[in-house]
Order: sequence, then C-alpha cells, then structure tokens
Amino acid sequence: MAESTYQKSLLFTPEGVRDIYGEDCEKRYKIQNELHNTMKLYGFKDIETPVFEFFDIFNHERGTVNSKEMFKFFDQYNNTLVLRPDITPSIARCVAKYYEKEDMQIRLCYTGSTFIHRSGYQGKLAQTTQVGAELMNDDSSDADGEMIAMTIECLIKSGLKEFKVDIGHADLFRGLVEEATLTEEEIEQLKVYMANKNIFAVEDMLEKKEIPSECKDLLIKLPDLFGDIETIQYALERTSNERAREALDRLEKIDGILKAYGMENHVTFDLGMLSHYEYYTGIIFKAYTYGTGDAIVTGGRYDNLVEQFGKKTPAIGLAFVLDELMLALESQQVNIDAREADILILYRSANRERAIELGNELRTQKKPVRLMRKNAETPLESYKEYGLRNEVSSILYIDDTGEVTEFALRENGG
Repeated sequence: MAESTYQKSLLFTPEGVRDIYGEDCEKRYKIQNELHNTMKLYGFKDIETPVFEFFDIFNHERGTVNSKEMFKFFDQYNNTLVLRPDITPSIARCVAKYYEKEDMQIRLCYTGSTFIHRSGYQGKLAQTTQVGAELMNDDSSDADGEMIAMTIECLIKSGLKEFKVDIGHADLFRGLVEEATLTEEEIEQLKVYMANKNIFAVEDMLEKKEIPSECKDLLIKLPDLFGDIETIQYALERTSNERAREALDRLEKIDGILKAYGMENHVTFDLGMLSHYEYYTGIIFKAYTYGTGDAIVTGGRYDNLVEQFGKKTPAIGLAFVLDELMLALESQQVNIDAREADILILYRSANRERAIELGNELRTQKKPVRLMRKNAETPLESYKEYGLRNEVSSILYIDDTGEVTEFALRENGG
C-alpha cells in the first residue's frame, strides 16, 4: 500500500510547473512557430543559450531579478549556478563573446524557458516559455520602431482579436526624479506608487519635498498620462528637463515610424510606464489584451547591458510570454487548428514490407503517417475508435490478401 501511494505521488509535478500535452501542446507549438517564423521574415537568426548559467550573469547589479527569486544550486567546483530567470543577459553574454568584432546590426531570436521563484504569488508559474528577439548594434529610433512593428505583426498573425502595445521611455521618469533629487529609497517607493497608479500617494509624497513646481506637477500626472501623440506633446509643453525631453522626442519619432508601418492604431503611449528590469535605458513597451491580467509581450532598449560583458553595444529586445498569449487566445475563443490529421496504415505481419513501402511513399509527400500492426483479436472498429481519439484522418488497411482499403474518419482530413 505504501509503495502504491509513493508511485501515485510521482505522477504529480512540483509547484510552479506543469505538463502540457495533447491538443493543447499542438496548439502551443503552432503559435510558437508562427511567432518564430515571423521573426525569421524580419531577418532574425536563431540562438540557443544554456538553461542554467553562473549566478553572476543574472545578479542584481546587472539589473535583472532579485537573488531570492532565482533557483540556485552548486556544481562540483562549488560555483553558484542558477536556472535562467531571464534570457536577455545570456544573449548579451553571447554577443560579447562571439560577435566581439561585429559593429553592424546583429539580429538574434530564440525560444526557451525561464525560471523564477514565485513565493507568495498563487497561480503564477515558476517556469514560463518565451519567444524573443534581440537587435544589437543599432541605437536608432528606426530600430525601436521596427521591433514594435514586428511585435504587432506577430500578435496579428497569432490570431488575437484585440490588443494594445503600450510604449513608454525609461529616461522620462529617471530625468524627472534626478531633477527632483530624490533618494534611492524615495525613488523605489515612488515606483511602487506609480506602478499601482496610486496618484494620491504620489501627490502626498511629492508635496512634502522641495521640488521645482514644473517637475513636481509632471511627476504627479505621469501615472495618468497615456494616449496618442497628443499625450507626448502635452508632456513636452510641461518640462524643460533635458533628459526627459530627449525621451519624449524619441517617442515622438517612434510614433512617426509606426505610422509609416501602418501600425499606429495598435499602440498607446504610457508615460508613467516603469520596467521591472533596471537594465532598460530607453524605450520600454508591453502588449496587453483581454483574457489575461499580465503582459503578453515585454520589451525595451538596453544600451548598457552588453557592455557589462565587455562589448559596448546598443541593443533592443522583446519577449513574448507564450503562456500568457495562449491564455488570451483561449479566452478570446480564437480557433487554432493544430490537428495533424495523420494517416494510419494498419497491416498484418505478412504485409509488413508493403506497409513500410506505402508509409515511406506518403511521407515523401509530406503526409504524416503512423504504422500499426493489427492484432488478430482486435476488431477493425476498435482501431477506428482509436483514430477518432488520436487525430487520425484516415486508415489504410492492408488485409491478408494485400488489398488496401481506405476508411475516412474525418472530412477533408480535418
């Protein structure tokens, strides 16, 4: 009894991870491939980094997640290793190592899992899949605009009905708090208030400080400043801070570039947007849709991260959170036809060679084929029922005489 209980316990997964199988898995791979193929059309080339690396690749000084949120362990040399909580620093390391001499554009894309310890966040997965792209050695607003345009195209091709890409700029907030001469502790507290859109707390905190009125007024209004190009122009008229104005000018240029792509209707400018990652230095963006509470895409410019690994390289990246995207597609009842419509060749041992020959011939035509030797005691109807359960479109039955009979299980292989 104890052994049976133990065996059953092995059927469960640890907290924060899950199995994905059957039609759900097929749908997931179809969307994943759609995103990846779109990135390839934009000239991005694949890269794969290790699922675990040295702790220092992701330490807090690099601007990634906190140490307590990482899954840490030790190798035989007592080095601290972590399951990657973020893929961008890994790619930054690779670019510094393998593209040291390249000073023109570097375009890389990837698919992989990240791992973050989610204590206190019930329902959040510890392992999530990202499909992302990184564009290095280009600090232009055109690069920013192209990455956002590609994000929008990917979301359209995924089948999402409604979504918005919110765009902000990390230097807008930094320029204003720099002018306000806030302490690190005050800045962190202000970030919390702004992330929660708690305007009353922001106002209460800043009213107690001696801050230039123009700077104070704009900081208080930031959480509410989101919309179209007029939002940027409103902020430009209300600040003389050089760093903040440069950020707003950049957003204005990106608006013009997205109009050239015909994508302006899918974006909103959110001047109060803050990023979880400190390594972002320029534009930051997130895509949202109904059916999920979290962002389905995150991205931004990180011009200083690669330099921490030895190569001075401007860069911008994005990552689709595949788990959130699939949740949104399901919620919006987007039809994802991922059925393979296999052909099942059913044969007796006397006709094995004929079955193998037929299977090979069909596979050269790019048709998925399963071979199964028929049990003499199992009726043909049982194999038809199996086919209906397992995405088989038709059965080709080779009987004892060698004659082939086709049984269609679904119309048009669907």
